[in-house]
Parts: sequence; structure tokens; C-alpha cells
Amino acid sequence: MAALVEFSIWPLGQGESVGAHVARSLEIIDDSGLPYRTNPMGTVVEGEWPEVFGLIQKCFERMSADCDRVTCTIKVDWRKGHAGRLTSKTASVEQRLGRTLRQ
Repeated sequence: MAALVEFSIWPLGQGESVGAHVARSLEIIDDSGLPYRTNPMGTVVEGEWPEVFGLIQKCFERMSADCDRVTCTIKVDWRKGHAGRLTSKTASVEQRLGRTLRQ
């Protein structure tokens, strides 16, 4: 049973641009092997509850290693018996629209 988890994690007090800190999280996410999509405001990861939240924990630990304050938002969509929703949810909307959505 897969969860879709959208999260965003960033440090406070590190200046206006935190891209270098965010990039470290994306490296951890990419190395996890879990399916994900990133967007300008966060990242959506699909997987089993323990592995996704373990991944978020790793991102937090990496960020908090040299940042005194870390903010994280998390949104979860868990659905029993369903997987592959990272792509299927968008495909369902595109089918209803009869066209591909802009990326």
C-alpha cells in the first residue's frame, strides 16, 4: 500500500537562497530509488509509509547537521491497495481533459 507524500524542507537563517541545502535533499531522494517528482515548491515521493518517512528523516538529519533551524511541510495521500499513483493520478486528469497538461 503506497503513500504519496509531498514534502518541502528548508533551513531558516541561511540567507535568501537555500538552493544548495535543498539540492542535498534531492540527492538523498534520488539515491533512495523511490519514484518521485520535484516541483518548484516541493517533492512528491511514492512508497510504503516507513520508507517514505525514513527518507524524510534522512533529509532532515542532513539539513539539521549544519542548520540550527529547519522547516518542513508534509502532505500525505495514502490509499489502501493502490500503487503507481505518482503518474496515474495525472494521467487520469489528462484523460478526462483529452489533452496533456503542461509541465
